[in-house]
Amino acid sequence: MRILIVTAGSRGDVAPYTGLGQRLTAAGHHVAVAAHPCFEALVRGCGLDHRPVPGDPQALIEDWARAASRAETQALTRAYADGLADGVAQAAAGGADLLLTAFGPAPLSRAAGEALGVPVIGTYLVPSHPTRQFPLPGARGTDDPGPEGNLAAGRDVLRRAQGVFAGSVTRLRAHLGLPADAHPAPEVRPVFHGFSPQVVPRPEDWPSWVGAPGYWWPARPTGWQPPAELLDFLQAGPPPVFIGFGSMAPGEGDRLSELVAAAVRRAGVRAVVQAGWADLTGHGDDVLTIGDVPHDWLLPRTAAAVHHAGAGTTAAALRAGVPAVPVPVLADQPFWASRLCALGVAPRSLPFAGLTAGALADAVTACLSDPSHRHRATRLARAIATEDGAAPPLAWIDAHASG
Repeated sequence: MRILIVTAGSRGDVAPYTGLGQRLTAAGHHVAVAAHPCFEALVRGCGLDHRPVPGDPQALIEDWARAASRAETQALTRAYADGLADGVAQAAAGGADLLLTAFGPAPLSRAAGEALGVPVIGTYLVPSHPTRQFPLPGARGTDDPGPEGNLAAGRDVLRRAQGVFAGSVTRLRAHLGLPADAHPAPEVRPVFHGFSPQVVPRPEDWPSWVGAPGYWWPARPTGWQPPAELLDFLQAGPPPVFIGFGSMAPGEGDRLSELVAAAVRRAGVRAVVQAGWADLTGHGDDVLTIGDVPHDWLLPRTAAAVHHAGAGTTAAALRAGVPAVPVPVLADQPFWASRLCALGVAPRSLPFAGLTAGALADAVTACLSDPSHRHRATRLARAIATEDGAAPPLAWIDAHASG
């Protein structure tokens, strides 16, 4: 079966699908990943085909930060969505018997699947079906809205997400020769969520076709080897603290680098600092700056992880069994940061807005000085290791292929 995985966004929105794609390939399917051009090397390095979709997510985040008005931000978003719609249509036209879609571009994937006459199933990285048990990531409102408030907030998240692509979907349907969609498009079914039920228990009020079987771990590019400088640093002293903000805060590298350096000195720790899109740099003999390094290799060699609480980095730190200091910035990150604290693997969450060197140093010290955080992280990692998040979607796909 020819399978096209459609995704968009930062590296964390792409990497998990390389692991899922490898599992599908091993089962005999031909897999391509539709993603931004900047991820072509990542996708192909994991042995999967790449189909480009327009857009530079790093440039978009930088443009959003510089936007002078809400109208300008909305214009940037519309242009991005229109480019993504064209790209999804072109990627699907390359041939597919089945589309797997991330949550963001799901409305575009639905239209492409309808035009091709092929099924579309959801492969989402964050909770994306309303529930009474908690507000969906990105929900607005109070901290404790109650069951009905949670449900309403989740529905609002879906409405806003669909609104981002509403105009692009209309234009895409016209381009594909589909009838105008006057009503909301039917939901993608089934939906598989790529996170552990140990981290977010599957809500009891989700319908049977919405599952949460476990994580899809990013594949490691073929032939990857750790840099000699990193190996030397790790061997030269006790396990360091990992510090990285992923795709967050582009253009704030100088300020963040000084803040991180001061926090490291105050906490008296060694640190591996991942440059990320902010272009962080390290200062001092006890700090090493690195580029992209597979988290599954690096994080088990660290004492703790300071990160932005993106879904992918959160998962990697949990898999490694290391405690965390979450520093959420936006989108789903406050949700994952809250889960880390609730699970007892993080002492507290430090919102990125207003972050100081003193607060970061104190949180790192609290994380390392209380052994309960690592003990809980270790237990959770052992439980997660027993899960096979790729098995249920693979079983569904194999049943469909044979039926």
